[in-house]
Amino acid sequence: MTRTLKFRLAAIVLLAVAPSAALLAVLTANGVISPIWPLLAVVLGIALAALAAASAGRRAERGAQRITATAAALAARRAPVHFPADGNDATGRAERLLTEVADGLMTEFRTLSEQADESEAILRGMTEAVVVTNVAGQVVLLNGAARQVFALPADGDFRNRPFVELCRDPRLQEFVTRAMASADGQVTTSEFLIQNPVPRHLEVNAAPVRPARNVAAAWVFVFHDITQLKAYETARTDFIANLTHELRTPLSALCGYAETLLNGVDEPETQKRFLGIIERQSRRLARLIEDLITLSELERGFTPLKFDTLEPGRAVNEAVELMREPAGRQGISLRTACSDDLPGMLADRDRIHQVLLNLIDNALKYTPRGGNVTVEAHRAAGPNGNQKSGIELMVTDTGEGIPAADIPRLTERFYRVDRARSRDLGGTGLGLAIVKHIVQLHHGALRIESKLREGTSIAIWLPAAIDLPGYESEPPADPAR
Repeated sequence: MTRTLKFRLAAIVLLAVAPSAALLAVLTANGVISPIWPLLAVVLGIALAALAAASAGRRAERGAQRITATAAALAARRAPVHFPADGNDATGRAERLLTEVADGLMTEFRTLSEQADESEAILRGMTEAVVVTNVAGQVVLLNGAARQVFALPADGDFRNRPFVELCRDPRLQEFVTRAMASADGQVTTSEFLIQNPVPRHLEVNAAPVRPARNVAAAWVFVFHDITQLKAYETARTDFIANLTHELRTPLSALCGYAETLLNGVDEPETQKRFLGIIERQSRRLARLIEDLITLSELERGFTPLKFDTLEPGRAVNEAVELMREPAGRQGISLRTACSDDLPGMLADRDRIHQVLLNLIDNALKYTPRGGNVTVEAHRAAGPNGNQKSGIELMVTDTGEGIPAADIPRLTERFYRVDRARSRDLGGTGLGLAIVKHIVQLHHGALRIESKLREGTSIAIWLPAAIDLPGYESEPPADPAR
């Protein structure tokens, strides 16, 4: 027991015994009773009162300790220890009521903690950037996507800091100010481009949150990064524009010369020339449509690959033999250079054949008469430091070369370095795009190197069959599916 409680109990005992002791003292003084009896009564009364007071004090002390332990557990958000209450008096009932309230609060704590964990997990898993601010516009919380969008450090603490410290782009700040100043409490939406630290197209939604009655609104800002979507829209627009332009040229020629022939052409040589133009443009249009269908099927995964073990040297020789005649007509030397004892490739025979023919055809088109085109096959390590062994098929020419600025865009659809000459040579502008997709479906890599007036080398790397899982039993699953 505490010292204060002991003093109080002692005072209670003395006060309780004092009237009786005084009465016995008066009686003793008047000779009514013997002096021994008052002394015994006082001592016995004090002893019994002290025992009762001590018992009550211990009960009070235990109750105080239980209440203190319950309060400490609640403060630490821990479940309190359940002690049986002493008796059914007011203190015992109060203790039991306090324990029941503590249990209810702990249930609420657990529920809120689970909800907070769920909310935090949802925020972490969201691809959208989320920022929550209080009434004053200070950051309450933000998720990892928001840190990525605004290029914030992962360990930075931005709580209770102004929103402007997340991103200082004036367009974003203007939107935040306008949204928080709106009086109707409606969701505000906008779309704009920010520069922080790189250009990003964002679609932003701002919604008020009212946590309690008569409390001013806090705000939740959700940022959708639509940069990739904008890039896709731009690519689609460019593709439609390029496709329209590519189709217009042969269609205009077909319509124009056919109309001229229908109106009548007397000279047989002129008729023959016009028919030849119509035939060439028709073939060009057919090639364009066929390449478009092939590219579309490859991109959408509608082309099943038939994997088989191919000999690199044999695949190169078959493709070169088919292209010797056009190479001879153009006065170009077409050679092969294949290493000995190359491992097999697990690949689609027809698609790899298509890749080689496409690369050789491009090399012949842009190599002048008297030039050389070499097709090689040799062992090579994988790209980007990948040490997995593989086969590299390379087509090298001594043509005009390609400017360095144009090399990264060569695999784009309809991209041409020299548009006029490419069309004159019968190219569709889709060949390297098809090559890229076929190589990707084989888990390979494409590399283009070129120097102006020296020539171009285009290499494709494919993993060797012996390094692919399942080679002993069955081919790997078709990546296009």
